[in-house]
Amino acid sequence: MNTIIVGAQWGDEGKGKIIDILAEKADYIVRYQGGNNAGHTVVIEEEKFILHLIPSGILHPDKVCIIGNGVVVDPQALIREIEDLKNKGIKINKNLLISNRAHIIFPYHRVLDNLREDRKGRKSIGTTRRGIGPCYADKVARIGLRLCDILDEQNFAKRLEEILNEKNEILDKVYNFKGFKFKDVYDTYSEYAQKIKEYACDCHYVLNEAVKKDKNILFEGAQGTLLDIDYGTYPYVTSSNAIAGGVSAGTGVSPNRIDKIIGVVKAYTTRVGEGPFPTEFSTELMTIIQEKGEEFGATTGRPRRCGWFDSVLAKYSAIINGLDKIAVTKLDVLDGLKTVKICTAYRYNGELIKDFPAGTEILNKIEPVYEEYPGWEEDTSRISEYKQLPLNAQRYLERIAELLGTKISIVSVGSERKQTIFV
Repeated sequence: MNTIIVGAQWGDEGKGKIIDILAEKADYIVRYQGGNNAGHTVVIEEEKFILHLIPSGILHPDKVCIIGNGVVVDPQALIREIEDLKNKGIKINKNLLISNRAHIIFPYHRVLDNLREDRKGRKSIGTTRRGIGPCYADKVARIGLRLCDILDEQNFAKRLEEILNEKNEILDKVYNFKGFKFKDVYDTYSEYAQKIKEYACDCHYVLNEAVKKDKNILFEGAQGTLLDIDYGTYPYVTSSNAIAGGVSAGTGVSPNRIDKIIGVVKAYTTRVGEGPFPTEFSTELMTIIQEKGEEFGATTGRPRRCGWFDSVLAKYSAIINGLDKIAVTKLDVLDGLKTVKICTAYRYNGELIKDFPAGTEILNKIEPVYEEYPGWEEDTSRISEYKQLPLNAQRYLERIAELLGTKISIVSVGSERKQTIFV
């Protein structure tokens, strides 16, 4: 089975844990988009692993993990992540591969990201300031440098000099910022290239050979559908296609080779950074859920905004991704609430809306229409079978599945592997 795991909300849905669990039966685990602006957290026997670029499957022995061409790679961050994992006893050698077509993040990308966000002030998008957007912009503008480019010493020097001349002029004339010296950047990235060249591969060849041999491939998405560059709450989005459709472009595996698509949703809704959020909690409930759910970004540490489950948003995501099943995470965070709510529609200018709107201005002005249900004032974190869940929790989950038109396959009631219910 070739399976895609995709975030069906604004990211941070707990995909890392779901991927880690399903990786046990996979042969290859592949990251297909994003960069080190994402963080997947996996807890194994109370030890926490936070992965930013390397697929979560690296925590399983005898699995091949691949960073696809759709990912933008910061080599400094990647090398640090490899070293951190090795220090924790995780084996990394031939089990990690990186597409030689993946674009590389440079210091000028990070600087431009920061300068642009600072200039926007209150109107900033709320990026992670890791240089992700500027790197993708260079990719589309056809002035980016890929892994294969920095491994070609002669070509790299020529291309880098041309690009730096342009970037330094922009930094100087637009932002009054001192640019970068060619030798400093060239020497640093040549050293990076030597450290990661052993992992370089033709990703599409490796994966399509695996398909021919009937290997199980798990495709790992970063961020979430509502952060997708085309289908998210634009412009408060990431710079890549986080939806299931991004797999083919980001790995070179044809859509007709995909067997299953699983969407991951929280039992409530969260988002990091700026942008519309129709079901956002009041301050008091926000604080309770943030603390109980440990809702702080794995990459930046920023507190996540929290709100009730938004079925309008999630159904939109289910349609776009063609979800076969959903995995619901963090059900235990809602334990103890007297009532729980699900947003089933929006109201705008007196009109009822059941489809997710494209315009940010509309999203900022809509009012959520809720269904309210009795909560379950019981601890679910030790439950291992679906039938053992409180009846009110089962009804809540079944209503979510009904609204999305999708069956639930997994319910997570805690961060550890064992705190997982297979439905």
